[in-house]
Amino acid sequence: MQILAGVSSGAIVANYLVVAGGGGSAYGGGGAGGLRSTVTATGGGGALESPFIVLPGITYTVTVGAGGVAGSTYPGGNAGGNGSSSSIAGSNITTISTVGGGGGGMFSAYDYDGKNGGSGGAAGTLDSGAYTAGTAGTGTANQGFGAGATKNGSGACGGGGGAGGVGGNFSGSTGGTGGTGLNISITGSSVGYAGGGGGGGSTGGAGSPIGGGGAGGVNGTAGATNKGAGAGGTNLALAAAGGSGVVIIDAGIVAASTTGSPSLSGTVYTFTGSGTITF
Repeated sequence: MQILAGVSSGAIVANYLVVAGGGGSAYGGGGAGGLRSTVTATGGGGALESPFIVLPGITYTVTVGAGGVAGSTYPGGNAGGNGSSSSIAGSNITTISTVGGGGGGMFSAYDYDGKNGGSGGAAGTLDSGAYTAGTAGTGTANQGFGAGATKNGSGACGGGGGAGGVGGNFSGSTGGTGGTGLNISITGSSVGYAGGGGGGGSTGGAGSPIGGGGAGGVNGTAGATNKGAGAGGTNLALAAAGGSGVVIIDAGIVAASTTGSPSLSGTVYTFTGSGTITF
């Protein structure tokens, strides 16, 4: 059940959206950053999170995770990097933390598995022998989903997982579609976050249109900034970085002070970089 921000039974309660940085791509698409929300929907198909109690005078520290770095160029390259965690921490609450999206695996002799994360990164292929597909990365419970399957024998990779759905499997020589993100209405408008990146292949897979997942292609496309989106995979050319995360807080009242220059609309504070907030 969604609880409205503001004063409830004498306490001030704050709704939030916390999205980690998305995973970088290589051959496989990057997974979206983990998503936790008290409004509309939360990641991984879980139940809505509970708002936290705001106490006057306590400073809450907000961390916004960076997107994962792009994998290095074939041959012999590295997988995409995992995104970084986003969080809200304060002395009266259990830290609300999300896991960075998993990086996509490379066409490589050693770094071809997709990485686990908030949502999982898609596997690349072993650059040897039968060109066996790596293992798809898995998502984190109540934050995101796993990646799609990559083709044995090379030629097409899975899409990275999204907060709202599993990444798509390869189809022939076409990379899988990035797992869908989620539309969240904490700001008063429905905005998409945490979409997975499309897989690399002879034809690249589409990134999730909800939540800014990057498209696969000859060169991968970066995940959308401040959406926690995964990057699209490359067809053995240039990979891309995952998108940075975001933290949004609405306590139904205006804060006494902030750092980090969050934007303010009504009583909704949007942090696109790390900072603090005190009520």
